[in-house]
Amino acid sequence: MAEETPSDALTRARERGVHGRQQKDGIIVIRTIAMPADTNPAGDIFGGWLMSQMDLAAGNMAGRVSQGRGATVAVEGMQFLRPVKVGDEVTLYATLRSVGRTSMRIHIDVWARSRFAQDAKKVTDADFVFVALDENGEPRAIPET
Repeated sequence: MAEETPSDALTRARERGVHGRQQKDGIIVIRTIAMPADTNPAGDIFGGWLMSQMDLAAGNMAGRVSQGRGATVAVEGMQFLRPVKVGDEVTLYATLRSVGRTSMRIHIDVWARSRFAQDAKKVTDADFVFVALDENGEPRAIPET
């Protein structure tokens, strides 16, 4: 029997939905409300707050995939499309893009819905690269799912 490749494991995980319930824009990992404590002097939500939420969402997915500890090693392609306002409902979706021997690429899409609106608008997206770590903080192999 041939050894399973990381892409085979990724395909099987997607088919089974083992990392969460798949939505059109990915798996809903975080839904939160933007609060006044998270604002800049202009009254908009800090980009850093939003990026930290994205890192939490990607880390959540990375933990599910690697079945353990991991660390962010790169964030790629982030661009803010519109501001997030106090009171907006912010939803973060994660999509597992690829799995290597020790690393994962996770795409995060962020949408915001004004408090009394029906429709959300895309705020930003980015790819987060995580490396699975062992108890000593060294890279470790990601187990097959």
